[in-house]
Amino acid sequence: MRVALLAESFLPHANGVTNSLLRVIEHLGRRGDEALVIAPEAKGSAGPVRYGIAEVLRLPAMGWPGYDDVRVSLSGAARIGRLLDDYSPDVVHLASPFMLGWAGVRAANELGLPTVAVYQTEVPSYADRYRVGWGEPILWDRLLNIHRRAGLTLAPSTYAMRQLEAVGVPRLRLWPRGVDTRRFRPDRRDDALRRAWAPRDEVVVGYAGRLAAEKRVEDLARLSEIDGIRVVVIGDGPARSRLEALLPDATFTGFLGGDELARALASLDVFVHCGELETFCQGIQEAHAAGVPVLAPRRGGPIDLVDPDHTGYLYEPGRLDQMVAGVRTLVEDRERRERFGAQARISVEARTWPDVCELLMGYYREAIELQAETPVRPWDVLEHEAVRP
Repeated sequence: MRVALLAESFLPHANGVTNSLLRVIEHLGRRGDEALVIAPEAKGSAGPVRYGIAEVLRLPAMGWPGYDDVRVSLSGAARIGRLLDDYSPDVVHLASPFMLGWAGVRAANELGLPTVAVYQTEVPSYADRYRVGWGEPILWDRLLNIHRRAGLTLAPSTYAMRQLEAVGVPRLRLWPRGVDTRRFRPDRRDDALRRAWAPRDEVVVGYAGRLAAEKRVEDLARLSEIDGIRVVVIGDGPARSRLEALLPDATFTGFLGGDELARALASLDVFVHCGELETFCQGIQEAHAAGVPVLAPRRGGPIDLVDPDHTGYLYEPGRLDQMVAGVRTLVEDRERRERFGAQARISVEARTWPDVCELLMGYYREAIELQAETPVRPWDVLEHEAVRP
């Protein structure tokens, strides 16, 4: 197949969308397929012009207000249409579509190209965290219009499936994420790193991910109620300086990737993810692969990933007393903590990226067949007022 991947973000910007795309491109390469990436230009960097089999075409972009690392494409449907027409793909993959994806889906519709839209980021719900809550209905309307025009929409979790179904998105399929269990594994645990973090052999409680408002990392401040722990924050982002002031006793590692990240995760004793807007949460899978039990809110992707009282605990969103209680239980009970960690590793061992990507190939074929049977034309698609989930 020839696959055009329209990405709201791509290398050198590292996030869940980029990570998924890299694994898809690698899988297409192993199959002997072809790929083209169309993405916004990166901040302060030209970015790579190729990744594996895929050429990368960059479009003019500006920074998202208050978060300049997030680049917003300025190109319209006509320009995207010319790029797609020149490449002539068999299918168009819209990765977490919103700005570039809106132009992309309209361009693909005009050309009669099959489309698969991958829902990955709950952008509308970010509005309240960034103090523009009035914009949430408008953002939901944009998402609904994109996904109604797509041949298929792939949701990463059962929660996201129900959420999208509630706002009227048709042709939904479940597409979770894989995890690299060869990179993320318990034997990466590093005693020297642990001694640097916890010189008095404290229990190490950590978070890994982007440091941004929607991740609610500031909730970790409540863990000061628990004696005998050290808090480690792995990652970087626009909220880092504020979080360093709120968590003066925590260790901030900055951004880590690859084997460095794998070593750091395996060296934690407990992983806590406080964000309530996760459609999936790859960080939880990577922590589980590293043999670390997880605490997370009972909302979104974590519901599918954390098996309560088996691989970790889920707490009701906003109930930080429950979060603290769960962490305290694992801190005080080493046997339980280690048992949960071992069970966590087992729970992800079958979730390989090759299997997940082969499932995606099936969805590509289904979208191609759907387009051949019932071509979607833009003038047939009515735009509806979104229903807020």
